[in-house]
Amino acid sequence: MQPRELLAQAVTRRHFLRQSQSGLGAAALASMIGGSSTAASTDNPMWPRSPHFAAKAKSVIYLHMAGSPPQHDLFDYKPELVKHNLEPCPEQYFKGERFAFIKGTPKLLGTPHQFHQHGESGMWISEILPNIASVTDDLCFIRSMYTDQFNHAPAELLLYTGSPRSGRPSMGSWVTYGLGTENQDLPGFVVLISGGTSPSAGKNNWSSGFLPSVFQGVQCRSKGDPVLYVSNPPGMDRDMRRLSLDAIRSLNEIQAREFGSPETLTRIAQYELAFRMQMAVPDVMDIAREPEHVQAAYGAKPGEASFANNCLLARRLVEQGVRYVQLFDWGWDFHGISPDTDIGVGLPQKCKQMDQAVGALIKDLKARGLLDSTLVVWSGEFGRTPLNEERNGSKFFGRDHHPHCFTIFMAGGGVKGGTSIGATDDLGYFVTERKTHVHDLQATIMHQLGFDHTKLTYRFQGRDYRLTDVHGEVVQEALA
Repeated sequence: MQPRELLAQAVTRRHFLRQSQSGLGAAALASMIGGSSTAASTDNPMWPRSPHFAAKAKSVIYLHMAGSPPQHDLFDYKPELVKHNLEPCPEQYFKGERFAFIKGTPKLLGTPHQFHQHGESGMWISEILPNIASVTDDLCFIRSMYTDQFNHAPAELLLYTGSPRSGRPSMGSWVTYGLGTENQDLPGFVVLISGGTSPSAGKNNWSSGFLPSVFQGVQCRSKGDPVLYVSNPPGMDRDMRRLSLDAIRSLNEIQAREFGSPETLTRIAQYELAFRMQMAVPDVMDIAREPEHVQAAYGAKPGEASFANNCLLARRLVEQGVRYVQLFDWGWDFHGISPDTDIGVGLPQKCKQMDQAVGALIKDLKARGLLDSTLVVWSGEFGRTPLNEERNGSKFFGRDHHPHCFTIFMAGGGVKGGTSIGATDDLGYFVTERKTHVHDLQATIMHQLGFDHTKLTYRFQGRDYRLTDVHGEVVQEALA
């Protein structure tokens, strides 16, 4: 063996990176922080990048009703179910089925709410959603969604990460990994929570998984400090914070050149983003700057933590270039075990808050010319049964978890308004037309952002991963 070959064999990756401080190490560092080294500042992972093809949407607002709303009472009108209300369910429907809580022979449960047709499209929508009904011609319904999971946390993980087990990157992380953000002073992926409780899968829903942690979702609050720990502590002003960050950055740069760890580079980028966020976030999160008539349209009240406030914040965030805004609203688990979870009593009260805010959001985006470039998605994590749960003999009316079918809707971002895709049987138990898996929804969202979902991949532990795993087809019928 030649001396040159012996030398190459002896050089480890760590030695190579250490000896290449002005080469790969500096280029990688510059790519993370947008510095002026040999790498261009536009190689920063959060700078805007080109998708695979021309995108219809440049941002996403995902409205998640945590707990999963009952589709039979909102969007999937079933007169036959109403006709046979509280009759025993035919055995062929539930034989061999696994339920979370239903036992024995369940009874059919028709909706107590009236449905009416709306818009030029003639969509059937429940009377308890008048504001959403008023924008029905802007909505694309998929009434044939299904999932593999019937418990909340695994179903949420499957919907947002493509796997029912934790550890995979969330959809918002994939989007910012692929596109970056248009505003370097704000996170590319923001999470807003209402209802007083986090979703069942918790922060795994907005985790970056094995992607660099700079792509994880940043949870912001509509009450108090927008981001925890981003404010300067007592006794430290902005100039002192800048000096401190410069010192920490110098130490991290030394470590990055020494070991070449991508997480060290991520840490530098996150510290710098946090410093910029101190100025930008309080401004964009202050809904009191909105005219009173806009606040009133949403039902928003500055200083409160509410779904209405978060919908208004979502519009302000995409207006400022945030790429992906995820809203979780807790309280949609209508099992019928109390008045609050009764579909006749509790559901209209819960819908009143959501309906006004969602209707206002779509109208506001449209009036500002933002709806064409913003894809709005509304969903739960699975569906509800057409059966009365009647847990422990409860006299309230509610529905159990149901993975076989549920309804979502989308608006803007290049989807076809006034459209209804798919159908379920007369009882709303099984899909009968255009079965659409959650992986298909993921593929469609990525397509509208300009990505071939099979090609947006990240290599981890020896294989290429993607959001849709090895599944997913774009729902072409939804595209304008």
